[in-house]
Amino acid sequence: MVDAAVGADERVLCREDEIAEGAARGFPAAPGGFTGLFAVRKAGQVMVYVNSCPHIGLPLEPLPHRFLDTRKTHIICSVHGARFRIEDGVCITGPCVGQELEAVPSRVVDGLLVVPADAGV
Repeated sequence: MVDAAVGADERVLCREDEIAEGAARGFPAAPGGFTGLFAVRKAGQVMVYVNSCPHIGLPLEPLPHRFLDTRKTHIICSVHGARFRIEDGVCITGPCVGQELEAVPSRVVDGLLVVPADAGV
C-alpha cells in the first residue's frame, strides 16, 4: 500500500527497492538517538527492526549491513550467535530463545521506506 505523503513525525530510511530480496541494510539512529535500525526483505516483504539484540542490547551486525546468516535464512547476532526469524524477529536459538527483536512499523510512500521519526530512540 502506498500513501500520499511522508508525515512530519516520520523519517525516510531509503528507497524500498534498495533492499534486494534476501538482503538486509542497516541505518543510523535517528537524530538524538543511540540505536539504529535495519531492514530485511523476505518473500517480497520488507521488515524493519531496531538494531539491538534483546539479550544484551548490543548491535547485531559485525560489519555494516551483515545481519543475515550465510544462507540468508535468519537474522543473526554476531556477539553470541542468536538466530532470529526474519518474518517476526523471534529468537529461535541462543541465549534469548523466545524473545523478539523490536519490530518497527513501516510503510512505503512513493517508493520510499518510511518509519516513525522516533523509531529506535
